[in-house]
Amino acid sequence: MTRDPWTVDFWFDPACPLSWTTARWLRGVAEERPVTIRWRVMSLSVLNEGRDEDPEGDTEGYLWIPARVCAAVQSGHGHEALGRFHEALWTGEEAAEGEWISGLADALRRAGLPEALAGAGSCEEHDPFLRASHHDAVRRVHGEVGTPILALTGADGASRALFGPVIAELPDPARSLRLWEAVVLLTGVPQFREIKF
Repeated sequence: MTRDPWTVDFWFDPACPLSWTTARWLRGVAEERPVTIRWRVMSLSVLNEGRDEDPEGDTEGYLWIPARVCAAVQSGHGHEALGRFHEALWTGEEAAEGEWISGLADALRRAGLPEALAGAGSCEEHDPFLRASHHDAVRRVHGEVGTPILALTGADGASRALFGPVIAELPDPARSLRLWEAVVLLTGVPQFREIKF
C-alpha cells in the first residue's frame, strides 16, 4: 500500500457523468491518502470537432456551454475553484438524479464564484484556453481519447498520464483505495497504455 505523496492533474468535461463519478472517487482517495488534486477542464466538444458523427449526439453544441464556463473559472480563479464549481454542478437540486448538471449560475454561486461567469458559456472568449487545456491532456496519453484523463506526479517529479479510470458507480471506501493502488501501479509501468473490460 503506497502512502507516497502524489499530485493528480484531473482533466474532465463538466457534462460527463462518468467523469463526475471518477472525481468523487478521487476526492475520497484524497481524504485517505496524501493526494493533491489539480482540477483541469477538457472538452468532448473539442474532441469531436470535425468528425462526421458526434458520439455525444450534441448537434446543437450545448456541451460547449459548461466547458466554456469551466475554462473561465480555471483561467480566472484557479484549479481549486474549478474543483468547487465542478462539485456544485453535480450536487445542485437539478442534478439530484446524477444524470445531468445543475444550473450554471446557481452552481457558480454555491461554489463562491461570480454568477456572471455563466455568460462565458455563450461566447468564444475562453475557447483558446479550453482548447489548450484539452490538448495538453490528450497529448499526455498519446491519442484522442475522452474524459477523464489523470496525470500522476510523484515525489520524484516523474509524471505519467492515463485515460480514466472510468467508473460507472462509486466503489466502497476499501475498494476505492484498492483502485487507487492499481492506478499507481499501472502508471508506474511506462509501456502501459490501456485496459478495457
